[in-house]
Amino acid sequence: MDPSEDEILTGEIAALGTAVGASGRLTGGVAKRLKKNVHEIDLAIPLPFDDAVKRVADVLGGAGRAVEPVRVEPGGDRWTIRVVVGAGVGGMNPVVVTALVTRDGEDGSAVGLRAAAKEGLIKQRAGEKTAVRLAALLSE
Repeated sequence: MDPSEDEILTGEIAALGTAVGASGRLTGGVAKRLKKNVHEIDLAIPLPFDDAVKRVADVLGGAGRAVEPVRVEPGGDRWTIRVVVGAGVGGMNPVVVTALVTRDGEDGSAVGLRAAAKEGLIKQRAGEKTAVRLAALLSE
């Protein structure tokens, strides 16, 4: 079973808290209560499906680290790729980025990009900024 965005973000924030000497359990408990900043972007990539999957995997892999292996849905027309990217001040705010690559004809592919981050008192809009940045990289 795949971990949810909230579970991944809570675990990442708890690990950051532990790294700086705070209680990971307390930090994780606080992180669970924070609101999420979520941004979604739909892209059309003029590449055949297999090339589009490779392109998305390369771009996301260069931006962060995979939290789970690439999943293939039955029929082979959809791939899901998920990474955690550091954003915000000093790259300390974890953002879960999920890309769903779908076959869209013979010479095209559709990418649904979703970025989610927890927001504290200071709104950094890390999910939104990360989605826009990665969409720009994918569109190059």
